[in-house]
Amino acid sequence: MIRLNENDMSGLLTKMYRNSTEAIFFINAEGEILGMNPAAENILDLDVSEGIRKGDQVSICRSCAGYTNEEAMMSCFNCFLGNTKEDFSSFQVYLNTRGQGIVPYAASFHTIDEARGIRVFMLLNLTKQYRTQEKLYQTNMTKYVIKAQEDERKRISRELHDSVAQELLSSLVDLRVLKYINADEAVLKKLQQTEASLTRLLDDIRHMAVELRPASLDDFGLEAAFRSHFKWIEKNYGLLVDFKTELSAARYSNEIETVVYRICQEAVLNALKYANTDEILVRLFEDEGDLQLIVQDEGSGFQLNTRDPKGTGLGLFGMRERAELVHGQLMIMSEVGTGTTIHLRIPLPLIHTEEGGEE
Repeated sequence: MIRLNENDMSGLLTKMYRNSTEAIFFINAEGEILGMNPAAENILDLDVSEGIRKGDQVSICRSCAGYTNEEAMMSCFNCFLGNTKEDFSSFQVYLNTRGQGIVPYAASFHTIDEARGIRVFMLLNLTKQYRTQEKLYQTNMTKYVIKAQEDERKRISRELHDSVAQELLSSLVDLRVLKYINADEAVLKKLQQTEASLTRLLDDIRHMAVELRPASLDDFGLEAAFRSHFKWIEKNYGLLVDFKTELSAARYSNEIETVVYRICQEAVLNALKYANTDEILVRLFEDEGDLQLIVQDEGSGFQLNTRDPKGTGLGLFGMRERAELVHGQLMIMSEVGTGTTIHLRIPLPLIHTEEGGEE
């Protein structure tokens, strides 16, 4: 370690004082500001700074909105300026600042010249950290809500499939047996009508269960779930889905698989509703360390950022929100008359080999 002489140390401390982004105040025993660095001067209102330049005895209290203690978030009770019993080497304080209103700061307050009662008050702006924490909280809450929704969908789907659908199927079998019992024509006709109604109801319930949460997604993964869903789309709506898959892994995390499936489901549904097309291309593949999904049609298209979108626009918002949950990037490209392309990219974690390398 290189030891600095007194002159070098003094010079570095002076540069730190002048160039630091932390606000530094020198305060006397009465709380009056004796001096401050440029970062501190930028915090104070102009009238406070002007008073200090004129030599007025200005207390830091004119800008302080209180500090955080066990009693309140912003309190002047047992103020740190006069409280010598508590440790104020690290605490949180709020200052009424120039042009920004009340701002939270991480503060440090301690004596540097006991004989003259001079103390240093150092402040670090916490606004950026607060915004980061708020964003993290919102992201975590969104993840929690979506996970709770998917868990509930899975539960209801299983219940519909294993309980309601099975009961209907049992009743349907009983009706079919009754057809072979001697009965007049009117009774047989009624049985046939009831059988047809129950069959339609059974199909609806099975479809509802799949829409809520396809069992194939949990049991076999994305490719199986997509093939089953696209087969149903083609059968019921006549929309041909040209599905191509190039995956190096059979399964991904539950969160990633859910995001990809829901975004693709919404994109295909939008094309079915608004694109006026008979065919959609869906491609699922890995490239450059990303899992990528492309849903493309050559239908009507739409004007991006229009003030009068088709539908509510919530579908596109939900797709973007889901993509962000897995650090994915969603690109939407569309022009009127040329079709629409939805492109999702999700970064995949690196696979570490036994030798310690990365694949």
